[in-house]
Amino acid sequence: MCLAVPMQVKSIREDLAVCEIDGVQREASLMMIDGVQVGDYVLIHAGFAIERIDQAEARLTLDVLRAALDGELLPE
Repeated sequence: MCLAVPMQVKSIREDLAVCEIDGVQREASLMMIDGVQVGDYVLIHAGFAIERIDQAEARLTLDVLRAALDGELLPE
């Protein structure tokens, strides 16, 4: 199973972005998508930004991921 995590772009230098979520920062390559700007939300997978998403989608995805990690989405 593959998982991409939504993160907000905090800075960009050439094709490398510093992205953050919940105070955790990671560098990610922007070589797979064009037009990313500081403040955008992107999906990060294996060190690459693979898609730009809007803030509402990022928050919804993060809420689901947090619920799963907190054990709120256990199978019945």
